[in-house]
Parts: sequence; C-alpha cells; structure tokens
Amino acid sequence: MASRPDTDDFLHLFLNDIPMMDVRAPVEFDKGSFPGAENAPLMNDEERHRVGICYKEKGQDKAIELGHQLVSGDIKAQRVEAWKRFVARHPEGYLFCFRGGLRSRLTQQWIKESGLDYPLIKGGYKALRRFLIDSLDQLIESQQFIVLSGRTGTGKTRVLLDLPNPVDLEGLANHRGSSFGRQVTPQPSQIDFENRLAVAMLKAHHQVGDPIYLEDESRLIGRCTLPERLRARMAESPLLVLEQPMEERVAIIRADYVEGMLADYLKRDGEEAGWLNYRDYLLSALDRIRKRLGGERHQQLRQLMEQAINLQQSSGQLDGHHAWIESLLCDYYDPMYDYQLSQKQGKILMQGDPNTLRAFARAKHSF
Repeated sequence: MASRPDTDDFLHLFLNDIPMMDVRAPVEFDKGSFPGAENAPLMNDEERHRVGICYKEKGQDKAIELGHQLVSGDIKAQRVEAWKRFVARHPEGYLFCFRGGLRSRLTQQWIKESGLDYPLIKGGYKALRRFLIDSLDQLIESQQFIVLSGRTGTGKTRVLLDLPNPVDLEGLANHRGSSFGRQVTPQPSQIDFENRLAVAMLKAHHQVGDPIYLEDESRLIGRCTLPERLRARMAESPLLVLEQPMEERVAIIRADYVEGMLADYLKRDGEEAGWLNYRDYLLSALDRIRKRLGGERHQQLRQLMEQAINLQQSSGQLDGHHAWIESLLCDYYDPMYDYQLSQKQGKILMQGDPNTLRAFARAKHSF
C-alpha cells in the first residue's frame, strides 16, 4: 500500500464519509464520536484509568512505560489485528485519538511494524470536534432555512425527505419528537447528535446549497437538545404549513406508532416480549402527558388504548386505535399546535397538501 500523508482536511473527511478509526478508550467513544467512526481502542477503560493515575502521580515517562506493560504480548497482538482488519476494510481511512498525540502515534507505529502504513488525523478528536462546532455556528448564522410545520400526524418527516435539501433533525436524534416519539434503538449522546447535525448541515450547504429545509421542532427531541441559536433562527424563518384531513392523519399515526412500532418490537424482542414492550411503549407515552391531559381524560384514553391493543393482539384488527388517536389529535395536539403557530415570527410561504408543498419547494429551488 502506498503511503498516504496525515491529514487536517476535516471538511473533506466529513463531506465524503471517510472511514475513521477512533483509538480512544470505549468510555470516551461512548460519550461522543463522529458519524461513521469505529472504536478500535489502544487501551480499554481500565488500562486507560490506571495509566491516567500513573501520569498524575509519576509523570509522562512512567505512564508511557506502564502503558507498554499493560498492552503487550497477546493483548497487543489482538489490538494490532483489530487495526489491521480496519485498514483492510477501509484502505482510504484515517485513525485518531484525543489530541492526535501519543496514542495515535503509537497505534500508527505498531501498524507500521506489522507492515502497513496508515495515516492519522492531525489534532485528533479535539480538532475534529472544534471544526464541527465552529462550522455549525457559522452555518446557523449564514444559512437560509425554511421550516416545514404542520399539525401532529400530517406526515411532516415524509414530506421533508422529499424536499430538495432537507436536514432531518428527528432522524439525527433517532426520535420522533413527541411523547410517543421514542424508537426501539437508543438515541445518540448529545455530543453525537451535535456532531451528526453539523455534518448534515455541512453536506446540505456544500452539496446542494440554499435553502435548507428543517422540520418544526421544540427545543428537545427526546433527550437531544437543539442548539439555542438554531432554535432562534428557526423561529424567525419562513414556513411551509402541511395540511392533511383528519382521516389521513389518523392513518399516518397508526402506520408509524402502531404498526411500525409493533413490527420493530417484535423484530427486536420476539413475540412475547415484543408485545409486552410495545404495550408498555404506548401506555407509558400516554402516561407521560397525564398531567396535561387531566386525570379523567387520561383514564378514558388509557382505557381506549388498552382495548385497542387487546383487540390488535387477539385478532390483528387495528380499527380500535382510531378512537384514542383522533381524540388525542383533536383535544390535545391540535390546540397546542395552534398556539405554537400563533407565536411564530416567520412568514407562511405556502400551505397545503404534500404535493402543493413539494411543487413549491422544487420551483423555489430551480431559481
């Protein structure tokens, strides 16, 4: 393999989804890394902890010495094999540690001793993260945004993904944004979410340009927090308002939150546990908004929901879900949305069904 130089072209890495090998410890990787990065650590969490204590008490030389003692023999051979597998799968990739210092240089050296040259990312995680934070700040200030709004159940995400230049905030957060919004797979950490967001914004800006379409979101998407400045820009950005008849909205909610979620739980957990976890998902989502619904209305809806789930499980019929979905939309989500829309500062550019909004966006983008 011809030798490639180390890089600090962070934009190229992110725009082109270049594979990255993160040699930091698993505990560091879990707090946050980058889209497409894989963890292949030089030291595990315990080894890193012991070396860190040694560094504080006895200095760098002793810490390096201890590191070599801890990662030697079979352990070292296993780590090098993992790196070689990554290199073989991703000959165009790079490796990084926290600051592009000792750990990545040592990894690079050990890979070289095994007969392979593999470049590193200068400045490591810290420089990559700083680049993304700064890029996101600049894009939030300079970019033109159009916000896709609409009542719950109008299928905003489906329409958003059909527009010329979307950034799917809910997809990046792995959450649908409401009390019922959690998915069967966990959300990313806050740092992972911010990094994903920055990369998505960079791609939208560089590959397509203005404007970027975003779905209307509150400050929190599940446990992921939108940057405050982005929220402020979205609040003053022009709007597209998606409209759908109630029957279509009920069908969309049922498809996403009833049929789709049950299928995901059954696939993940099997028949018995899948049904139990699906039931818990729906009922606990309703329970989370109990205070805002009021005790009596909450109890009525809970009863309807339990009956619908029982009917669905015993006969496969989905009709029972219609009553609680329509009631929740009419009496809870719609009044809340109407109030939020009245608070927006942005001008409504167009309102209508999915085809109307798609046609508007395509026409606007062709100028």
